[in-house]
Amino acid sequence: MQTIRHPLVQSYLGTQRELVSFHYSNGRLGQKIYMQASLHADELPPMLVAHHLRTRLAALEAANKIIGEIVVVPVANPIGLAQTLMHNQIGRFDLASAENFNRHYPAFYPDVAAALSTTLTDSADTNKQVIRRAMLAHLDQITPTNELASMRKTLMRLAVDADVSLDLHCDSDAVLHLYTGTPLWAQCEPLARYMGAHATLLATESGGNPFDEACSQTWWQLAEHFRDKFPIPMGCLCVTVELRGQTDVNHAAAMKDANNIIAFLQHRGAIEGAAPPMPALLHGATPLAGSEAMESPVSGVVVFLKAPGEMVNAGDAVAEVIDPVTSLVTTLKAGTAGVLYARENRYFATAGMRLCKIAGKTAFRTGKLLGA
Repeated sequence: MQTIRHPLVQSYLGTQRELVSFHYSNGRLGQKIYMQASLHADELPPMLVAHHLRTRLAALEAANKIIGEIVVVPVANPIGLAQTLMHNQIGRFDLASAENFNRHYPAFYPDVAAALSTTLTDSADTNKQVIRRAMLAHLDQITPTNELASMRKTLMRLAVDADVSLDLHCDSDAVLHLYTGTPLWAQCEPLARYMGAHATLLATESGGNPFDEACSQTWWQLAEHFRDKFPIPMGCLCVTVELRGQTDVNHAAAMKDANNIIAFLQHRGAIEGAAPPMPALLHGATPLAGSEAMESPVSGVVVFLKAPGEMVNAGDAVAEVIDPVTSLVTTLKAGTAGVLYARENRYFATAGMRLCKIAGKTAFRTGKLLGA
């Protein structure tokens, strides 16, 4: 195992942060697998999963079982980890810029497409390597001017040439679910099965350039751009893995998740050995544009009537918002049928606050599909 430290640009006098990546390999040709934990720094279950993954990977490396390279970044956001205000960690947004840590990653397509027009071939495998080199060259031309930009570039530099990239997150209060690109569902389905995903949300563009789309979106954009000229594979399966809720920090769940990721990597051929039998798919993939984010029209105390993982029908009462002064009870009813896969872990609503999300089968939303 190789440990590499990546110093970040120093934004403030007297501070110096770094990212640390752990690289597992037995020197055998194969896929590159990249995994990072807690890009939203207040989402802690991924860090514990990364801890257990590293234990498993060290043993597999010692047994000469790794084919290719597996990279783990167990703390993907040291900036957010340091943002504590009156005992509360603020890990989703950068306090200096107000930017979401999982937005504003590079959009490679426009520049890379122009550079590739004279270098692509009739071989999809060759084109995969050509495109990766072009993306890395594009990143090398970026000069970060602050710590956050430096962190984004470093993470992308580690991930953009990977065959599989898993961005480990969690929601507020949720069952395990996934986000990935629509063209990647065939590659992602085994992961959904092994992880026991209750929902997989698909989109080709969700808005805001999150990390997963920055890694994978370029491939389907280039495939469309060169559709009549050159074969372009879907060269990076990048998936945002939401590991339940923020309070689901326990060894049993983390070890289960780590073992299921290892099983998926065995299925992919990145780890030697027969993968365990693939479990049944709990729920098929649905469009991210079909996900209903239920908002409270009023302020008050929230009482949820449905739990994460429950199926709901259109018209079902999902939550009540109670005004204890007027005794007014506002009932929120689902507008779509599907799995309630995530809900808030705060029980006082402000008007307009999103309370829960339902994975519906029919797309109805347009524009920016991800919340803040």
